[in-house]
Amino acid sequence: MPPTKSKSAKLTNAAAPTAVSSPDQAERGEVLTLAEAAAYLRVGEATILQAIQHQRLPARQLGANWRFLKSALQDWLRVWPRNNQSLLAHLGAVRDDPYLEEMLTQIYQRRGRPETEEG
Repeated sequence: MPPTKSKSAKLTNAAAPTAVSSPDQAERGEVLTLAEAAAYLRVGEATILQAIQHQRLPARQLGANWRFLKSALQDWLRVWPRNNQSLLAHLGAVRDDPYLEEMLTQIYQRRGRPETEEG
C-alpha cells in the first residue's frame, strides 16, 4: 500500500502565492502595487500619491499599501479631468488681458503663419 500524504504535508509543500514584482509581470496582472503603477505610468511613486489626492487617480488603500486596477488606470488616462475650474480661470484671465492681441500677433509671426485661416 503506497504511503498517503497528510493534510499538514500538503500545506507545507504548497507554494506560497508570490507578489508581482516586475513591470513585465505587472503587464500580465490586473492589480498593481504602488511601485508597479508608478513604473507602468512612468512616473515616481510620489507623483502617483499626489495624483490620487489631486487628480482622482483610481486606487484602493489596504492598510499601508496601495493597489491599482490596471484597466482603471488606462480609463483614467483616457478621460479629460472633470475638475477644470483652474483651466477656466486661466482662460478668463487671458480673455481680459490687454496685451492679448499683441501676444497673438507675435505668436503667429514666430510660427510663420497668418493669424486667420483662409479657406
